[in-house]
This record gives sequence, structure tokens and C-alpha cells, in this order.
Amino acid sequence: MSSNIAQNYPYSSESDAERLGAVARATEADATLAARIAAESIPVGNEPRWWVWKCPNPGCTGLLHAAGFARNAHAVYAVCDGCAKTLLR
Repeated sequence: MSSNIAQNYPYSSESDAERLGAVARATEADATLAARIAAESIPVGNEPRWWVWKCPNPGCTGLLHAAGFARNAHAVYAVCDGCAKTLLR
């Protein structure tokens, strides 16, 4: 059974304001991304710091930011600020 839920270590961390800004920039770049995030995740709580991961997609130099909690898995729903792909962390 394969899964895109990562078992790797975070790259860095960011404040809640930085996280919100990164997710907003990613959703501005892709018109369908905001709807996909709303449909596939629930909002995160107000935490002071959030983990950031490097995007595992080949050729992408972006970072993954927490956009919510996955509805169907026990994972953070993350969005890449480089390629606008979503992954579970």
C-alpha cells in the first residue's frame, strides 16, 4: 500500500502569520487550490509555530506549508508554494 503521508523530518519552522501568507500566495497562483484545500481539509488551530518541509516533487524547489488537517487521514494537509501541489505530512 502506498501513501503520500511523509515520514521525514521537517526542514524548518515558521510563524502562523508566515504560514498564512504562504498559503495565500499559493492559492492566488492556482485558481482551484483554495477549493481543493477547503474540500479535503479542516482548518488548523492557532499555533505560534508550524513546521515547513521541502517539496519532494522532482524539479520543485518550493516549501510545503500547513494548510489544514486532512479530513480522511491523521495528517497535516500541506501545500507547496512552488508547484501548488498538495501533500499529506
